Amino acid sequence: MKKIYFVRHGESEGNAGPVRQTKLSPLTKKGKQQANSVAKRCAEFPIETIICSTMTRAKETAEIILKNISKPIEYSDLFIERRRPKEVYGKPKDDPIGIEVEKSIENNFHLPGFRFSNEENFEDLKKRAREALQYLANRKEENILVVTHGLFMRILVAYVLFGEKLTGEECSNFMKGLYMENTGISAFEYGEIEKIPHWWLWMWNDHSHLD
Repeated sequence: MKKIYFVRHGESEGNAGPVRQTKLSPLTKKGKQQANSVAKRCAEFPIETIICSTMTRAKETAEIILKNISKPIEYSDLFIERRRPKEVYGKPKDDPIGIEVEKSIENNFHLPGFRFSNEENFEDLKKRAREALQYLANRKEENILVVTHGLFMRILVAYVLFGEKLTGEECSNFMKGLYMENTGISAFEYGEIEKIPHWWLWMWNDHSHLD
């Protein structure tokens, strides 16, 4: 049985600050402390390799984990955070235009083919979730650590539970209803039922290492 451990990056300046973050947003001091805590926890797992998002906050988290787990690491855009529309990046979180853009996307996320500008829409995210899981399923390692992001992690969970039947409305509900703490740990198992490949959600948002 293959097991995939997912870690959300530590708190970033974009998480904590007043400006919407870009892919270059680094960890805060608190985020680095969180990463140190989760690194000690991950050292207890039988990790064979690490796969990390290419975004700065994830890479900095993975670098701290690597100090406790001396394993090979690869970087992949399959596990980056959802791409937001160009109109909101680097803008204050209370910017009226940005708020309206995000509201429009949220209200229309369930509509097939809806896209405000250049953001990833439901179909894009569903496709990337499918590709990410297939990539992990095809890996030879049985125990893999993935450093990723909160919103995309919720997309992965939705796809694991609903598969190709996942709709935009269901996916939207998952994004709103599930929360993942910075450096929260989740895990999937992958195997077969009567020779049919299958994914299971095994653990969600364990952040006891932060207590």
